Amino acid sequence: MRILVVEDDAGIASGLRTNLQQRGYAVDVCDGVASAWSALRAERFDAVLLDLGLTDGDGSELLRRLRQSPPAAAATALALPDSATPVLIVTARDQVHQRIAGLDLGADDYLAKPFDVDELDARLRALLRRAAGRTSPTICHGDVELDPAARTVRLAGKPVEMSPREFSVLLVLLEARGRVLSRLQIEERLYSWDAAIESNAVEVHIHHLRRKLGSGCIQTMRGVGYFIPQKTEQ
Repeated sequence: MRILVVEDDAGIASGLRTNLQQRGYAVDVCDGVASAWSALRAERFDAVLLDLGLTDGDGSELLRRLRQSPPAAAATALALPDSATPVLIVTARDQVHQRIAGLDLGADDYLAKPFDVDELDARLRALLRRAAGRTSPTICHGDVELDPAARTVRLAGKPVEMSPREFSVLLVLLEARGRVLSRLQIEERLYSWDAAIESNAVEVHIHHLRRKLGSGCIQTMRGVGYFIPQKTEQ
């Protein structure tokens, strides 16, 4: 899952990047409204962590502009952000009226500084779960059960060892099951701007996942991409 951190304090931004990367997220950082807006126009993010006091303005203005953007399909055609991108405000403004204002602007959640990173991670997982239309904290698909919080995978009840990147690829495909994702779309969900990506990295991870979960788990649409067939969750 790819997260955009919008934070003007370099120390806090660095700490967030490190802690979230350790939890399996791909993280990009912007320090202002203009740079964050450009990033949102250029890339697709699974969620945004938004500070309100930024170098060139107030984060609430970025949130307002984002919520006024077109929905996903139109936004893609116009090179604009997806208005439904989940936003978690992370700020030192902790008064009740400030929280209410942020939520009324369209934020999905609000967390006052200082905060515990484990709580931040839990709130992020809840945002991503709601955005994917899930109510269960785990994802079940046939004999495969994936737990995003514990970052574990089970096949027919037995644990399956996976590298962090294999886990992330499987999570992306499970969240999108029934839809074909191109190699580029998968890469965009897994890698931040400064990450080095080998040309066949996605193919290698999918090969390993098929070996561990069965050859039919992930299917290929030749010339288009990869997908997990839609099934009813157990």
